[in-house]
Amino acid sequence: MPPRDDHNAQLPASSPAPVGADALEDPALLRRLLRAKDRMDAASHEAWPVKRLAEVSGVSEAHFARSFKRAFGVPPHRYLLTRRIEQATTLLRDTELSITEIAFATGWESLGTFGRIFRDITGQSPSAMRLEAQANMPQLDRVPACVLKAAQRPDLTIAVLEKRRRVVKDTF
Repeated sequence: MPPRDDHNAQLPASSPAPVGADALEDPALLRRLLRAKDRMDAASHEAWPVKRLAEVSGVSEAHFARSFKRAFGVPPHRYLLTRRIEQATTLLRDTELSITEIAFATGWESLGTFGRIFRDITGQSPSAMRLEAQANMPQLDRVPACVLKAAQRPDLTIAVLEKRRRVVKDTF
């Protein structure tokens, strides 16, 4: 009988992942994380505290937060901010809704918070973004929406507060 290599042994499909296993090694956990991510995508205008997302995923809050960041590269809150800013950018470009209406439609509870975070992430105020998008509209009509959305996706790999510190220190 050949020697057993326990390091490469496969776990039965019904067994939970070992403690400390990477989120990407457990397909069931990854499906749960994707379920929470899909819910945020479908209703990004709603409040999505970690507790609610963990309930959707069927795991503890701490485990969900760690696993989500490991699987998708950003914490759940930053992912949600990305989706809200993407939607706001699209609405600013494609509609005549007021900035206040856009802020509330994309899930912000305060116009001031929306404007501040929008500027921190995109580098422009919502009104400046709208003017620039409208000026470039004839050129953008020929670009597929999926490509445009990907190109305009905000980069939230670092915290907004860290971006502010870098701008103040002129290192951004």
